[in-house]
Amino acid sequence: MKRTAVALKQEGVPFALCGGYAAWVRGAPEPEHDADFLVPEADAERAAKALADAGLPVEAPAEDWLTKVVGEHAFVDVLWRTCGTPVEMDLIDRAETLPVLSVEMPVLEGTDIVVTKLLALEEHYCDFGRLLPVARAMREQVDWERVRRDVAGNDFAVVFLVLLERLAVIGPTAQA
Repeated sequence: MKRTAVALKQEGVPFALCGGYAAWVRGAPEPEHDADFLVPEADAERAAKALADAGLPVEAPAEDWLTKVVGEHAFVDVLWRTCGTPVEMDLIDRAETLPVLSVEMPVLEGTDIVVTKLLALEEHYCDFGRLLPVARAMREQVDWERVRRDVAGNDFAVVFLVLLERLAVIGPTAQA
């Protein structure tokens, strides 16, 4: 994770830590799987080249929306699309530079972390048990009204927000 961030920074590739490790930096439980970074779709090839030039083992998987860095005991996904939507600079621009294991790097803001995690919910992946500790840990860092607006088209995400309300993790929808 650190080497990936440093390689992207050195080549001037815009990026942000996202996913479970971004949530961890913001107080959620540490994930047990790979680290994820976002780069704008327009910079995807430049990001892959920067990683390879830094001597990282880069793989191009069958999926056409990410590059993988596969180490001996660590895996990093560098994504340029999330849930079918191209990553744009506005998402990267909202990230906050924070120290992550001694490396300063852009980390997605809390609201964007929650939105991207909720938009990934679908019929074949709907694990509320993994999302609940994240939402609890980050609840004060999240604009829940923006989350509600941004995920309104995903029924699985909407149901998760109802669960959060019923558990008193978040307040009810603001009335117009």
